[in-house]
Order: sequence, then structure tokens, then C-alpha cells
Amino acid sequence: MQKIDLVPKEPPSRDPNEERYWQASDLEGEMRRTFEICHGCRMCVGYCGTFPDVFARIDRDIETRGATGAELLDAEAFASATEKCWQCKLCYIKCPYTADEEHQWMVDVPRLLSREKAQRAARNGTTLQDRLLGEPQLLGRVTAGPQARIANFVNANSLVRKTMAAVAGIADAFPLPPFGETSFARWLDRHEPLPGSGKRGTVALFATCLADYNFPRIAASAVCVLEKNGWSVERPEQTCCGMPNLDGGDVSAATAKARMNVRSLVQAIDAGMTIVALQPTCGYMARKEWPELLRTTDARRVAAATVDVMELLEQHRREKSLARDFKRGLGRVAYQASCHLRAQKIGYPAARVLSVLPETEIEVVEQCSAVDGTWGMKTQHYESGRRFAQKLIRGLAAVDPQVVVTDCALSARRILAETGKAPLHPVEALAEAYGVMPALAGARSEASPEAQRRSE
Repeated sequence: MQKIDLVPKEPPSRDPNEERYWQASDLEGEMRRTFEICHGCRMCVGYCGTFPDVFARIDRDIETRGATGAELLDAEAFASATEKCWQCKLCYIKCPYTADEEHQWMVDVPRLLSREKAQRAARNGTTLQDRLLGEPQLLGRVTAGPQARIANFVNANSLVRKTMAAVAGIADAFPLPPFGETSFARWLDRHEPLPGSGKRGTVALFATCLADYNFPRIAASAVCVLEKNGWSVERPEQTCCGMPNLDGGDVSAATAKARMNVRSLVQAIDAGMTIVALQPTCGYMARKEWPELLRTTDARRVAAATVDVMELLEQHRREKSLARDFKRGLGRVAYQASCHLRAQKIGYPAARVLSVLPETEIEVVEQCSAVDGTWGMKTQHYESGRRFAQKLIRGLAAVDPQVVVTDCALSARRILAETGKAPLHPVEALAEAYGVMPALAGARSEASPEAQRRSE
């Protein structure tokens, strides 16, 4: 059997716009090369189900079929590896063999598995499950608002959820994000800015689906906190970041959304605005994936101009320009470090900002929730996701917090399901501390510090 060359003859294809990206033989060779490297390293064996599955297959082939490494892995093995990955990106962060580390092996397992999914979807079509989960903004537009109470009541019905599980493959045990009784855009149109807003300038908020339609209080809290710190806030035209489409292998849909968002956001940049992202996954897409999908100057400009909301506030903390007239603290806080925030390599800005609150103690829990954009919602992955999330749940329990905080609204759903506590987004925590928590229909968030303390 031919030995696998670990150094690629040319850089691995990451660009869906080039023909080689879609060549099955090229993908097959790259899958075997990468997994040969991973098998010899095994640093990521405990991260997810992908690596133990691949290593067991290689070990079995070595023992029973005379293989020397990954050369006998086939299409079924590649699909199995992809389906067990929820794209947390942690293996890339820890990998010493990436292009970021200037290593000649240029390993990128998340993008490799995304490519395998894309080729499979191109051959077989996108599944109904992935089509439904891939368009959260469409459902949000027709459901958020006055009809949200009815929709939320229906979504909480066990019979409806069992039907959804049977027809669409959405796990009936996963607590779906609720729909807001007003959209963020509608709230912003009616919002009276706080005194002093605009003295620093204006930022463009990239809220997208979850904060626009499901958790408008997060976006509204961000507006109030940014205004408290001297910014005025605008919401440019925008749509879903495209990650749910990539989860299902639908590269063309993700590319179309990236193109629409870049077209709008680059106008905000031309007007002198910074792009402020509210969700780690959306920020990751803007910074890391849109430039790969589009390969345009405008996409690179948007990537360079995008910051996480807590990253911007952390800049103010470092510059000693963060407003500090807090009304209250949070007590003992467990802060879950989101994987897609860590993948942007910006540290834990929320933990540093919240650490300045009075009577507040922050404990960072650096564990994954195993949800991703859509993976943890799927019936076939739900129990596996729960199992991998137990490190996080144990970490939170060890802190014994009064308040749980996470930047990721979907990680918050996992935490809610496993602990009964609904976490705050860190910008909600700041809004509470400043005493500027916005009033939205539906009264106080279920995740408010007061509600969390009452649940103890």
C-alpha cells in the first residue's frame, strides 16, 4: 500500500469557488492525509465523536486489513466523521499543524469536514431537516411579534414537538429559542436614545436571527449599554449569517447570505462605522468564513471592521473609558466561554469587563455546550450532544453560581435544559448592572439575575 505523504503538494482547497474544492478524488486524498496526521497526534481524541471514530477505524484496518495508516478509509468513514462533528472549531484552536501556525501540513479539520458535507449535499441534495434548520430568519420574520405567544405555546406542546421530531428531525427535548413579542428592529425604531449617546460616534449592530427575532432583549440591551458608553447604534439591513446553511452543506445559500450582508455592512463601514456582532457564531462567520466564501475586497473589509460587542467594551475597559456608574453587582457568576468566540482568538472579553462590577466574582468555565448552530437540535445528535456537554454542566455546578452568563444564545438553551437556569448574555448582565435594562413586551427576561436568584 502506498504511504501517505503528509506534506500536501499544493495547499488544501478551502475555496468553494474553485473547481478543485468539488473534486471527489481531491477531497478523498485530503481526508486521508489529514486523518493520518491526526491519528499520529491524537491531541483531540476527547473533543468530539469524530476523532475516536476515525482512530478506531484506522486501528481496525491496521489490525485486520494490513493498513499502515489512514489509506483504507472510505466514503462511509468520511461521512461518519463529518456527522459526528458539530463545528465547535476547538480542534483547530489547539492544533499545532495549522496554516496559522505556519506549519507545512496545513491541517484544518473543521473546514475539511465542512467540505465533505458540501460535496455530499451537492450529490444527494440538502435534507429536509437541514433546509428547515437552515432558514431561521424566514421563520422569525413571520412569527416574531404579536403572534409570538401563540407560536411559543405551540412550540412548548409535547405533541407538536414529537411531530416536529418525526417529520423534521428536530429533537423534542431541545428547548427551542422562543420568539420575541416584538422584533429588535421594531423596538429600535421606537427607542429613545439615552442621554450622551453618539458622543463617541456610531456603530452598526449585526444582530441577525437570534437577537432580531428570538431574543430581542439581547440586542436592545446592547443598544442601551453602548449608548451608556457614548455610542449611537444603527441596524443596517441584514440577514442570517449563513452558518445554519453551512451546517447542512448548502454552500450556495450561505454564499448568497454572505454577499447580501457584506453589501449592506460595507456601506456602514464607508460611513465610518464599526460592525458590532452580538453572537459569537455570527461574528465568526463575518470574520472567518465570509472572506473565504466571497474572496472579495469588501468581504475582507467587513471582516477587519467586525468586533464582538464585549470586545469593544473591553477596549474601553483597557483605555479606562468604560462607564463605571453601576447600580448593582451580580454576585458569584459562572461564565461559559463560547467555542466560536474562542475560535476568533480574542480571549474572554466579557469575563474581563464583568470583573469590574461591584460585588461580582467571575469564574470562567471553558467547556463546550455541543450545540453548534443546528447540530445539537437534531434528533440523531441530541443525546450525543448532551453527553459531551456534561463537562460544561459539571463545571457550572462546581462554581455554584448565582448567575450564569454565556455569549452564545444556543449554549444558553443547552444550559437551560440541563440545569433549569436561563443564562444571561453578558451585555444583558451589564444592562442590569447599569440599571438600563430595556423594557420590551413580555416583561423581564427569564434570564435576569433576579429570576436566577429566585430559582435557587
